[in-house]
Amino acid sequence: MKKWLSALILVMVVFSLAACGQKDNKASEGKKEAATKEVFKIGAIPDQNAADLDKGMTAVAKYLSEKTGLKVEFVPSVDYAALVTGFQRGEIHMAWFGGLTSVQARNLVPEAESIVQRPRDAEFHSVFITQSSENFTKLEDLKGKSFTFGSESSTSGHLMPRYYLTEAGIDPNKDFDGKPNFSGSHDTTYKLIESGAFKAGALNEAVWEAAVKEKKVDTNKVKVFYTTPAYFDYNWTVNSNVEDVFGKGTKSKVKEALLSITSEQKEIADLFQTDRFVETKNDNYKKIETVAKELKIIK
Repeated sequence: MKKWLSALILVMVVFSLAACGQKDNKASEGKKEAATKEVFKIGAIPDQNAADLDKGMTAVAKYLSEKTGLKVEFVPSVDYAALVTGFQRGEIHMAWFGGLTSVQARNLVPEAESIVQRPRDAEFHSVFITQSSENFTKLEDLKGKSFTFGSESSTSGHLMPRYYLTEAGIDPNKDFDGKPNFSGSHDTTYKLIESGAFKAGALNEAVWEAAVKEKKVDTNKVKVFYTTPAYFDYNWTVNSNVEDVFGKGTKSKVKEALLSITSEQKEIADLFQTDRFVETKNDNYKKIETVAKELKIIK
């Protein structure tokens, strides 16, 4: 009788453990399924026309969704600082940053990684523009003139133009006609010069070229008089939390999808003015960080 009772208890224990195991497996599967339902949120610095940016970035989100199986969504930002803050909080999983904002974001999220850029971003330039009636030929000619940068956090619209101005012996805080203006975006910069609100300004070379090509700026009124030396600029930076939220291998999967973009994805190609993306790395932006520290824009 005792043997029979012991056997019965043993059987009950085995079944109980098996049931617990099944519950644990279901719970684990439930967590895994929940993770896959997370939205992979991408952002971009608002450095140009909001409608164009939204159209192109929505196309990027759709393409990445199709290629990776992730649910990808573009989240607009009101300004550069808001995007960096969203990235720091882990709310933005990948962002199209300028060189400066990518450095700022990676300083706040040390394990974040700049992974992809356009070929032109390895040799990017800023252009200085003025009214066509002016006979400026060099940066020194800007002394005593009114001037506008783009956004304060812009690499091509502020950081590097300020750097080259100081190299030319111009202190933007003292040598212009009044304090320099900050327009907030590249397209606003060329419109301010075109309207005569300011004598000169600096902006992203790619945005300028697109504006000329699409006849958004009147080249009878505005001209380029100086182009800076080359520097690294824009890039896609992925947050350090993506593997935890979306699973191991997510970073590589997203990177491969970005690298597979071609001119056939017209809305993306139009926004980024490129027919492809190439790999990049954090070390490429060390000069940006050095300049930003020299100018005390970052600590």
